Amino acid sequence: MNTQELIESVKVAENPNIPDIHPGDTVKVFLRIKEGNNERIQEFRGTVIRARGGGNNENFTVRRVASNGIGVERTFLTHSPRIEKVVVERHAKVRRAQLYFLRERTGKSARLRQKFS
Repeated sequence: MNTQELIESVKVAENPNIPDIHPGDTVKVFLRIKEGNNERIQEFRGTVIRARGGGNNENFTVRRVASNGIGVERTFLTHSPRIEKVVVERHAKVRRAQLYFLRERTGKSARLRQKFS
C-alpha cells in the first residue's frame, strides 16, 4: 500500500450541509449537543474570522458578541458529524484571510461591508 492509498483510506466523507465558507461571512452553525441521554440542536451565529486547513483538518472559527459585549469565538471542524448544518446569511467584502482585528473593535467599527454578487 503506497502513501497515496493510505491517505485516501482515512479521508472523512464530505458533509453536504456545509456550503463554501469564507472569512467575513455571517453564518448560523447548528450543532448537535448531547446532554445526558438526550440530544438537542444549538445554534451559534456569528462572523467567520478565519477558515483554514484542508482535508480532514479543515476548520473555521466563528466569532459572536454575547451579552455585555463579551466576544465568544468557537472553532468548528468542517467535517465534524456534530455539525447539523451551516447557513450563510451574508457575505462580506474583506481583504485579508484572518480577521483578528475584529477582536479589538465594537459597535459600528466592527461592521463589514456586504458583498453583492
